[in-house]
Amino acid sequence: MIIGAEAMKHLKTSNPKSELEMAEAPETPIIAVDRLPLSYEEHVKPFLETGVILHIEGSAWGYRIKNPVKIRIPPRIPLRDFDVINYVATSLSGPTPRLIPWIMGSPALMRLAAYLRRYKSSSPQSLATYMSRIRRFMEWVGCTPESLISRCLTAEGLPDPRGIQEVKRLLEEYVGELRARGLTPSTIYTSISAIKTLLKVNGVEPPYILLPRVRVVYEDRAPKPEELWKMLQVADLRGRVVVSMLALGGFRIGTLCRLQYRHVMEDLERGVEPIHIHVESEITKGKYADYDTFIGAEAAEYLRLYLEARRRGSYSGKIPPEEIEPESPLIRADYCREPRPISRKRACDIVRSLYMKAGLARERRGRLHTLRVHSIRKFFRTQLAAKGVPADYIEYMMGHKISTYHDIKMKGIEFLRNIYAQADLRIRPRDKADIYDFIEDILRSRGYLIDRELLRRAIVESHRTIILGEEERRTLIREAFIGMLRRELLEP
Repeated sequence: MIIGAEAMKHLKTSNPKSELEMAEAPETPIIAVDRLPLSYEEHVKPFLETGVILHIEGSAWGYRIKNPVKIRIPPRIPLRDFDVINYVATSLSGPTPRLIPWIMGSPALMRLAAYLRRYKSSSPQSLATYMSRIRRFMEWVGCTPESLISRCLTAEGLPDPRGIQEVKRLLEEYVGELRARGLTPSTIYTSISAIKTLLKVNGVEPPYILLPRVRVVYEDRAPKPEELWKMLQVADLRGRVVVSMLALGGFRIGTLCRLQYRHVMEDLERGVEPIHIHVESEITKGKYADYDTFIGAEAAEYLRLYLEARRRGSYSGKIPPEEIEPESPLIRADYCREPRPISRKRACDIVRSLYMKAGLARERRGRLHTLRVHSIRKFFRTQLAAKGVPADYIEYMMGHKISTYHDIKMKGIEFLRNIYAQADLRIRPRDKADIYDFIEDILRSRGYLIDRELLRRAIVESHRTIILGEEERRTLIREAFIGMLRRELLEP
């Protein structure tokens, strides 16, 4: 028997007990959770017959939630449904925990969360973005997700053309509202996409909506080496590790926060430089594929000093000496005694504060600064390209998709290490130690790039596993300088 919307509304309002009263019935146990993610064996399995109310008091990053939230786990919940609940709670416990009860109380939103969890990348940031955009739209319209979807369906659950046209009109008006508020086209596109995805996963074919052309409104730029050097001069040891690894490894900030000691352990303990880091797809944005990158001598030195300081513990005794294990976070949070990975928000705050201390946060383009956290990743791309590294190798070391027919992994790690080493990516300004450096500047002004020629030889002579040394560099400078003088002075 199919019950109409009005009948369902009557049944819901005629219930003498509210949902909150039912959830907090005396027979339902309540347990406190001070750290996410949730565990099925610990938090659910002992209460399969009665259900349980979880009082979430701490986030996935170990922070204390200012206003704890309650999650009701019904009796005999399947593991697949618990997995979605855990995904919602873990993803939103840090940025917006107030959204958790709102999502849990909406079957339509839980279907959207299940869609993102099972069929997309399971990104916590994607879930937070989608839900916050949908929440703003619902507040603007003044309805719930269920009522929005019910407008598009008949009582029999079939598409209602009139209702869909009404929702289309609302979305078009909302586009105009966002445009009038001065939001960028990409923000408007994300907001409408979130609402259309909500409709799609709940059985409604989203209507076609005209959107502004997506373009970059607030451009950023890659920092210069001397600007990064200024940041390193005012940073503490952990800040130097964050900045140098972002610049010399090309990591996304979220990936950097999830690295562990095992990623660098082999090369770091053997003293091999540049240090190879294999990044698994599970800790990358989008989880498309794993990739390999490297960090140079500067980042390696800062990392060694940072790990030694952690092994000694803090001078105040607040942080005890730490035994670094393979699964230990590479960069840890400094607010708790037990080692926990640094949060993405905290890492971003470190970079922004260093921009401020170094006097680099004055340049603006519109409402945003031109130097941002992600700008350091552009430094990696720009500098390697200027050194002559082929684009596909750079894209691979940044975790981007490349052509299926260009199998860079087949070349081997040592081949990539040789290319990275010859590029000589660095932050610290090169000291003008001898005449060869001055001659190299003259050759560079004439369009002859020594680094690019060394890199070309490293790629062509791929059978060589040794890194071209300083003596070969000087030999190449001598040959190029003599050739330039011969062309300039002797040839007509």
